[in-house]
Amino acid sequence: MTDILAQLPRFVTYPNMLFFGYAFIMTLSLSAASCLAGALFGFALATLRVTNAMWLLPLRVFAIAFTESFRRVPPLVVLFLVFYSFSIAQVELPTFVVALIALCMIATAFITEIVRGGYDTIPQAQWDAAATMNFGLLQTLWYVVIPQAWRVIIPTLFVFFVMFIKDSALASQIGVMELTFVGKSFIDRGISPVLAFGVVLVLYFVLSYPLALVGKWLENRLVSS
Repeated sequence: MTDILAQLPRFVTYPNMLFFGYAFIMTLSLSAASCLAGALFGFALATLRVTNAMWLLPLRVFAIAFTESFRRVPPLVVLFLVFYSFSIAQVELPTFVVALIALCMIATAFITEIVRGGYDTIPQAQWDAAATMNFGLLQTLWYVVIPQAWRVIIPTLFVFFVMFIKDSALASQIGVMELTFVGKSFIDRGISPVLAFGVVLVLYFVLSYPLALVGKWLENRLVSS
């Protein structure tokens, strides 16, 4: 404890806090962009999986294979696979972009399954009733399925978002200067892990807790509506 207190003046400086601020923004950007892209692609793939047209069969097979594969591969493996794939192809991209692509793939796979689970809660009779009214697939989803499936999708989706913020720490393995990377860099400079990762812990909490509150608020609104 004495050593930690002695390090405080050297640790709590404007440049160091600015460094943490930059890492916070990088983590927020990486998490938000991955979740947003994952939600868009996830809804698209989940929708593909409920189609019946024969000409869409190859896309349905792709959607199933993509979802089942990436949900069962450790995120770190996906990150390194994407990283080394670009390296082998001699495509030079910033490490942030490489991490973003890998995290988008992971988020898409999990969100596809979340949305598909929401779709499955709607009784088949309602799908059939929409078909008898000459509703197309998109009309059925928009007017019948999604308004009811939200009650299942939203809570699970926000739980995933909160957990996924922590998965963004994997980007530090390829050199992205997010919170975990910065925490380790301070340890390498002789700062106590308690100080360095104590700040990292607080900043992750600042990121995830408001998101959890928003998810809880939306869940209560959906239940009461």
